Amino acid sequence: MSTVLEQRSAPPIGAVRPPPPRRRTRLLATTEARWALAALVLFLLALPVHLMDGPVWLWGALFAATYVTGGWEPAWEGLKALKDKTLDVDLLMVVAALGAAVIGQVLDGALLIVIFATSGALEAVATARTADSVRGLLDLAPTTASRLLPDGTEETVDTERLVVGDTILVRPGERVGADGQVLDGASDVDQATITGEPLPVARQAGDEVFAGTVNGTGVLRVRVERDPSDSVIARIVKMVEEASETKAPTQLFIEKIEQRYSIGMVLATLAVFVMPLAFGDTLSSALLRAMTFMIVASPCAVVLSTMPPLLSAIANAGRRGVLAKSAVVMERLGQISTVALDKTGTLTEGAPQVTELRPLPGSGLEDASLLALAASAEHPSEHPLARAVVAAARERGLRLTEAEDFASTPGQGVTATVAGHTVTVGSPARLLDGVGHQPHRAVVAELEEDGRTAVVVLRDGVPVGMLGIADRLRPDAAATVAALTRLTGRTPILLTGDNERAARRLAAEVGITEVHAGLLPQDKVDAVKKWEAQGHKVLVVGDGVNDAPALAAAHCGIAMGKAGSDLALETADAVVVRDELATIPAIVQLSRTARRFVVQNLAIAGSFIAVLVAWDLIGTLPLPLGVAGHEGSTVIVGLNGLRLLRETAWPRLPKDTA
Repeated sequence: MSTVLEQRSAPPIGAVRPPPPRRRTRLLATTEARWALAALVLFLLALPVHLMDGPVWLWGALFAATYVTGGWEPAWEGLKALKDKTLDVDLLMVVAALGAAVIGQVLDGALLIVIFATSGALEAVATARTADSVRGLLDLAPTTASRLLPDGTEETVDTERLVVGDTILVRPGERVGADGQVLDGASDVDQATITGEPLPVARQAGDEVFAGTVNGTGVLRVRVERDPSDSVIARIVKMVEEASETKAPTQLFIEKIEQRYSIGMVLATLAVFVMPLAFGDTLSSALLRAMTFMIVASPCAVVLSTMPPLLSAIANAGRRGVLAKSAVVMERLGQISTVALDKTGTLTEGAPQVTELRPLPGSGLEDASLLALAASAEHPSEHPLARAVVAAARERGLRLTEAEDFASTPGQGVTATVAGHTVTVGSPARLLDGVGHQPHRAVVAELEEDGRTAVVVLRDGVPVGMLGIADRLRPDAAATVAALTRLTGRTPILLTGDNERAARRLAAEVGITEVHAGLLPQDKVDAVKKWEAQGHKVLVVGDGVNDAPALAAAHCGIAMGKAGSDLALETADAVVVRDELATIPAIVQLSRTARRFVVQNLAIAGSFIAVLVAWDLIGTLPLPLGVAGHEGSTVIVGLNGLRLLRETAWPRLPKDTA
């Protein structure tokens, strides 16, 4: 073992390794986005020329170019759909836009083309970025590993070449190359990417480690137990991809009836054109009546019935720090009936904090002096618990004494000389073994029963105090849980990879009664799928890589933005940018309000269409009046939807329940 370690020096403890490059499709990297931008630019160039009665040849050419650049892709997709004997609304919109141009409403048709081209471009970019984040997840796992050979030497190999039974060496600060079992060594391993646990966990011989997790200050020899293609991190990628494909067919409410409406409108337009001819009407008169019918019956107002309320709700939420990625997302948020919350980084702040100071009787120490002693010894350490202790001392303005002869033992703690005393800070399970039954054991049990991580402080080998460290609860967590309970009629559920005791303690603080703890990513997905199979529409809220598969599998997923992983942010349907939990029930209520506005708009649009169509069929509807009625209904539903932009439209639910 010593010969292996001598072959390559370990990186400095605490050295910062550069993060893997982030893969992110640029906005104009997709062809849909480039064509949509071209159509928008051409439309904006043509609009002032048209409004100022400029040369017809100029604005006509610009509008024609707008039709071509923005409409050729949806038209082509529509024609391919026709080949499969289906008719979609995109093709119908292109036909309606061309029909508007035929009867002189060139501006209206061009605007319709731009709207649909932009919508398609945004969808294409969102899809590409989700794929980027899934591929980027593979960067968490190292590409190479140090494999130990039978003669005691080592070789660097691609992790793809590792097979079950190989032994790999993991040095301080390195990522584990494969799922496996520790054969020798001890260290603290950061498993947050897999389990979501806020603190590194001690790992020694016989314990399991996962590919992509970060080794601490110790050296580990690990026997590979799974093929790299079947590692936990690889399975996360597969689960996200499968769940995303399952959710892909999601559609807005109005799109669910587009097939029948489209076919009905086309058949009706043909009938309106053919029947008058059969009764002796002139070709120009029949064509004018048919074109008028197509304009007044076209689903422009119906389509706009859904988009303005949902887009206004998206804009309002954006001002409050919540990014909903599409109108589909905003619609789905209002449908949820069950909420599943992650613990670390979601209900909590995701960073350890010193919450308890317990000087032991006879130590002669008070709270401040105990903390100062521990922080002085921990100051040179890079361990997250050590940083929490030092941060707590600095917050209190305590003066730290310079530590000498500092040493760190993985899985146990640190030792240093402080003011002439040997001070040891670390795990009670290791440092107090064999000390005997003393009052400090009751303190350890009490802290751990409350879900804290207990840290013991020894001075010259004698226990002098205990520190309780925990992940601090977000201030608005309890109010958020209460608001979500009121909205859905069911108390939210806690899904976490953390231990059962810590999870139940936190759940009790915020009012959650159902707890699922110690879960791996697959377990979270299984729980979500079970609830979905029971008829629930599940909203999952999380922040880590380990939450991404559940975010993708759920009816709707929300990621916490500040410390959220790239994969979680891209996979989620919405992102809470400022990590304000109170915005989650608020956006759910806002979504329900938007859906109510959609229903109002559909009633308005349907009424206008019914009246105008009846007028055109029974009497003779003048084309300008038909266009005015059609455009008027569009304006009315648009303005009604824009009411959700008002400040007063944002709900204040958590404050009501606080």
